[in-house]
Amino acid sequence: MAIRRTLRLAAAIAVALLALASLAAADVYFQETFESGWEDRWVKSDWKKDENMAGDWNHTSGKWNGNPEDKGIQTAEDYKFYAISAEFPEFSSKDKTLVLQFSVKHEQKLDCGGGYVKLLSGQVDQKNFSGETPYSIMFGPDICGYSTKKVHVILSRNGTNHLVKKDIPCETDQLTHVYTLIIRPDATYSILIDNKEKQSGSIYRDWKILPPKKIKDPNAKKPEDWDDKEYIPDPEDKKPEGYDDIPKEIPDPDAKEPEDWNEEEDGEWTAPTIPNPEYKGPWTPKKIKNPNFKGKWKAPMIDNPDFKDDPDIYAYSNLRYIGIELWQVKAGSLFDNILICDDPEYAKKFAEETWGKHKDAEKAAFDEDEKKREEEENKDVDSDIDDEEEDDTDADSDGAKKSESDAKSESDVKEDKEQPQEDKEKPHDEL
Repeated sequence: MAIRRTLRLAAAIAVALLALASLAAADVYFQETFESGWEDRWVKSDWKKDENMAGDWNHTSGKWNGNPEDKGIQTAEDYKFYAISAEFPEFSSKDKTLVLQFSVKHEQKLDCGGGYVKLLSGQVDQKNFSGETPYSIMFGPDICGYSTKKVHVILSRNGTNHLVKKDIPCETDQLTHVYTLIIRPDATYSILIDNKEKQSGSIYRDWKILPPKKIKDPNAKKPEDWDDKEYIPDPEDKKPEGYDDIPKEIPDPDAKEPEDWNEEEDGEWTAPTIPNPEYKGPWTPKKIKNPNFKGKWKAPMIDNPDFKDDPDIYAYSNLRYIGIELWQVKAGSLFDNILICDDPEYAKKFAEETWGKHKDAEKAAFDEDEKKREEEENKDVDSDIDDEEEDDTDADSDGAKKSESDAKSESDVKEDKEQPQEDKEKPHDEL
């Protein structure tokens, strides 16, 4: 029994050591948690500054968080453009797995704006980094209104940007979420949100980067004897005798000649017509299965003469910068824990040690913040109701006073009318 326990323990230790060895072997090209000194690693672009449309960034953990010391960078101004980038040692992803991962939290309940990052190759003027700067990969959530709530994955090839053909929903709440893109040397990919796979497939299939391998033969024509009618009229079906004699309309049997009808003046009375319930429309024979039906004709597929395979369709050379370039109507998106490496397991572990450690505490802080906000809103509503009731009471009081004053005035007028004439004129006589 003791031997078995020892063997199980040894196996567990071996697995753990193997995992540690794998993590230790990971090539980490860039890893940013925005601790002290982050501003030395990132360059804020001057793009849109001369138009006063360049937004600034806050270094913060946000309004609600799982750890106030775990900070990222957050968009700070509404209706602004944002552009910031960092440089890392240049590398190529050829023959390697490429992993791009980051977290983002939309505290502003984003209704229109992006939350994506860009990988850039070659030489980039970081002070002029903008929406026009060519990039290699763009990845992350994009939200605008009710129609756009998806994860963008754009791969650039030969100056053309190719958007993934699949629809990948993104998270839309106000909590932190981790987005992971994995591109492998076999040209397959995976997209994860919060360490859970949401989409996968082949770059060949899910992006229109290369022309198709097969195309319909442009010279093919449907054979003249090809019968593509699935149903045909039944040749045995015959029209019933007298079918065409059934009128479409008949006199209304319930109609009666009006009592005041005068034939000399109105002419001969005839009953109005109504649709004939026996009339079934023009006769057509019933349909039967066509015994000669060959199916819908399709042109045969042939090799596309314009297709040229690219075995390096997955690879990017000279990767050197990570950038965030956005337009936001409402600011408040907080980016953190950016990672570029070649090991999905390392990325998963990194997400667990950053986002994973704090997500429950962040959710609790958010719920508490929402509770306080709702209580404040309810107080404001109650206060408005009290103000309205007070206004109504004041109006009733003013109305009562006015009625009393009016009544007094009427009484004075009445007394004045009843006063003797000599008394009325007395003040004038004294003058």
